[in-house]
Amino acid sequence: MSTIAVFGSRRQNQYISQIEAFLGNVRAKGIDLVMHGKLYDHLAEIAPCAIIGVERRSSADAVCADLAVSLGGDGTFLRTAQWVGPLGVPIVGVNTGHLGYLAALSIDRLPELPDLIANDGFVVEHRTVLSVDSPQLPPSVGRYALNEVALSKEESASMIYASVCLDGEPLADYKADGLLVATSTGSTAYNLSVGGPIVQPTVPVWVLSPVAAHSLSMRPMVVDSRATISIVPTGRSPHVRLAVDGRSVIIDTGTEIRLSKAPFELAVLQLRDHTFADTLRRKLHWAE
Repeated sequence: MSTIAVFGSRRQNQYISQIEAFLGNVRAKGIDLVMHGKLYDHLAEIAPCAIIGVERRSSADAVCADLAVSLGGDGTFLRTAQWVGPLGVPIVGVNTGHLGYLAALSIDRLPELPDLIANDGFVVEHRTVLSVDSPQLPPSVGRYALNEVALSKEESASMIYASVCLDGEPLADYKADGLLVATSTGSTAYNLSVGGPIVQPTVPVWVLSPVAAHSLSMRPMVVDSRATISIVPTGRSPHVRLAVDGRSVIIDTGTEIRLSKAPFELAVLQLRDHTFADTLRRKLHWAE
């Protein structure tokens, strides 16, 4: 391993000792470090010695690295995936947030990371990613989702209407407060909170989950990730909100949104002894 990329939220003041130890251990092994600009600038203010020898990168820079480290919660992990995922860089999550479904390590174990890598302590999981295509989707929102694509009301109290086709065939006309299309990775995110099913994250499927459906027959459903999903929002409101992993934009009613499997899978590192069942027991407190 020659280069590690680091992405992180800026709320790291209480973890600076772990971050300094980690960066020092990486340098001691002769591994180069590149860091996303927001975290780099924050550390330059509170711990300038920690970033000696670290190269600064922006969101627009192509990152050539063997591994990316995400410091933060699941939201930070999603932004890390947006930064390096399409380049094929595997990501290891280090949790400084709350639930941290996507993280492999707690922040206290961050200094161990170089040794875990050297001792083959991780396995790679490949996660299916949604590709989003719509004429009103700006580059700032991005076109790939690791968790979900969400269609919701703008700011009004009225419901949304959405005509959905599956592989070109009409599926349903949803009337609801919103509609999600989640990946298996995202099944434990927004999808879980609206009553969608939990899916093992390596299973290649999409989950369609209405938010507060206005019909008892509208239920979450699971489809093959090779399927193409077309969504056209309709109804009285002239606009709806489209969110791609939380990055949102207002689009016109009647604008088609096409969802399909991305041309790449995201490589996620997990500890070798990690199991999905163990994650559910710990994060959802099923063991209590």
